[in-house]
Amino acid sequence: MAGHDDDENKQAILLDGHESLLEAQSHLWNLTFGFINSMSLKCAIQLGIPDVIHKHGQPITLSQLLTSLNLPISKTDWLRRLLRLLVHSGLLAKTNINTTNYNNNDEDNYYLYHLTPTSSILVKEKSNNVSPFVLTMLDSALVSPWHVLSDAFKCNGVEPAFKVANATGLWETSEELNKAFNEAMASDAKFLMDIVVSNWGDDVFGGLKSIVDVGGGSGAAAFIIAKRFPQIKCTVLDLPRVVASMSKSDEMVEFVQGDMFEFIPPAHAVLLKWILHDWDDEDCVKILKRCREAINPSKEEGGRVIILDMVVNEEKEDHEHLETQLFFDMMMMVLVEGKERTKQEWHKIFFDAGFSDFKIKPVLGVRSIIEVYP
Repeated sequence: MAGHDDDENKQAILLDGHESLLEAQSHLWNLTFGFINSMSLKCAIQLGIPDVIHKHGQPITLSQLLTSLNLPISKTDWLRRLLRLLVHSGLLAKTNINTTNYNNNDEDNYYLYHLTPTSSILVKEKSNNVSPFVLTMLDSALVSPWHVLSDAFKCNGVEPAFKVANATGLWETSEELNKAFNEAMASDAKFLMDIVVSNWGDDVFGGLKSIVDVGGGSGAAAFIIAKRFPQIKCTVLDLPRVVASMSKSDEMVEFVQGDMFEFIPPAHAVLLKWILHDWDDEDCVKILKRCREAINPSKEEGGRVIILDMVVNEEKEDHEHLETQLFFDMMMMVLVEGKERTKQEWHKIFFDAGFSDFKIKPVLGVRSIIEVYP
């Protein structure tokens, strides 16, 4: 024991003054290889791991998962190592099999893997499935511009890295990417609007006679509002190429082709879900002015713009929430000409657009419900 203690003391002496360097290197490596979490998440979704575990109906062993995924037995160790990382990142959880019949030669099946709250919203058959959003954000077309971010910094003007890399803007890209992007936004709309309507529906939408969902794509958000509040006339405004790909208007939701910079149909309220963060301040003011023109009643009569977006708060104690907001802010800079805004930045564009007041409800995790009044 004395020899062992001596070894530890010698090691402590040798490390004296160098611990901070080793910690710095470890921190740097975590930052360098952070993309591995993202790519492993993408792999898990593409393989169908969350779906298989959900379909299994109970925690699953490595062997059962390998069989259900139709993977070659030669990939057993690969799958074990992928699962180990997914457990570490919190996407999955694992427990030990409590059995006296455990075979030491079958160590890989000593653990049972099960879904966490995070992976449960990646199950395709669930209504709150957000896997289309994750897969689109990790598409190579949206990831590759990050490789030229430093080049974009050196260019005159504010062209995003996406345009530097592709010589075209995100909104003018291929039909395939546009379709994937619309599916991603629809999955997020279903996820978020179910929560908004279930918890704050009466407060946010109660008393409205009509609402226009600007940039509402396939109408996912509008249909949820219309189903919960059938008395509200729900309209979706989007570009002609978007509306043309959707089903024709029905009794619940009307689709209108148009440009939000030019005209927004009159309504009791206007909904902007994750729209304004795509645009710079000047364009946001233009959009908000069109919204103010569209609102029929006064503030006292319930007229308002309802915004579902982020409000960056650098004083937040929740490190992970702030990090998520900062990630999105960087993504807006890389992909488009938008940004995630602080309360002060929101205040500026609201009043520049001629609105009189606004209220922020930070009740949606990293996002907030913002009501803006004429």
